[in-house]
Amino acid sequence: MTKKIGFIGVGNMGGAIIKGLSSLDGVEVHGADLDTARLEMLNKQCGMVVQPDANALVAACDYVVLAVKPQHAEPILRGMSAHLDSSKCLLSIAAGLTSETLRELSGDACPVVRIMPNTPALVGKGVYAVCLEDERLSDEQKTFVPKTFKCIGQVHILSEKMFDAFTAVVGCGPAYVMYFMEALVESAVYLGIPRPQATAMVQALFDGSVQMAAGTDEHISVLREMVSSPAGSTIRALAHMDRTATRGNILDAIVEAYERNIELGEK
Repeated sequence: MTKKIGFIGVGNMGGAIIKGLSSLDGVEVHGADLDTARLEMLNKQCGMVVQPDANALVAACDYVVLAVKPQHAEPILRGMSAHLDSSKCLLSIAAGLTSETLRELSGDACPVVRIMPNTPALVGKGVYAVCLEDERLSDEQKTFVPKTFKCIGQVHILSEKMFDAFTAVVGCGPAYVMYFMEALVESAVYLGIPRPQATAMVQALFDGSVQMAAGTDEHISVLREMVSSPAGSTIRALAHMDRTATRGNILDAIVEAYERNIELGEK
C-alpha cells in the first residue's frame, strides 16, 4: 500500500529529502510551499505532487513533514491543527522545536516524530537523529519512518534528551569539517602549493580517509597510528597538537555548541 508523505516547505533541506524519497517504491511524495517555482521544479524533476496549501497537504497525506524555519512553524502548525487527527503522523525537521512544543502547537492531534538532519542530506549523505518516544505512535509508524529515511542516509534512533548532543556533534559537524579542510588548504597554499590544486588535494584527502574508516573494522585510532611512524613528520605534528591541547579545544567547542542548543531550546 502506497504511503503518502507530504512536506510543508520544499527549500534546500526539504527539497533534498524529497528528491531522495521520490524514487522509493511504495512512497508518494507531496509538497506545499509559497515558492510556486520551487514546487513546479520538484514536480518536473521527481514527480512530487503539488498541493495548494498546508491544509490540502494534510488532508492528502499519511505523514506530514514540517520542513520550514523554526520561526515560521507556529502559525503553520496552529493553522493546520484542526485538519490533523490520530490517523496522521507529524514529522518535524525544524531545528530546536521540541516534541512538546510540536504537540502543543499542533493541538496534540496526532503522534509526533522529531527528526534532526545535517546538511550532507543535500548530497544524499545525511545523518538523521530520529526520536520515536511519542507513545501514540503505532508499530507501523515506528517502522516506516526510520526505514524510509535509511534509504537516503544514516539513521540513529535517539531519545530526545540526546538531540542537543547530536546537534552539537553531527548537526554542527559539517561546519567543523569545512573549517579543518579550509585550514589544510591554507596550510598547503602557505607552503607553496597553488590554491586550486591544494583544494582538490584536501577534498580527495577527506574523501579517501572517510572511505578508509568506513571500509574497515579497525578503530580510527589504529588508522591514525598507521600513518604515525616513530620519529616521523606525522607524529611530530600530532605531538604539537597534543601539546597545544587541540583535542581538548575541540571538546570545549562541542560543549559550547551543546550548551547553546540547550539555551535555544529554552527560549
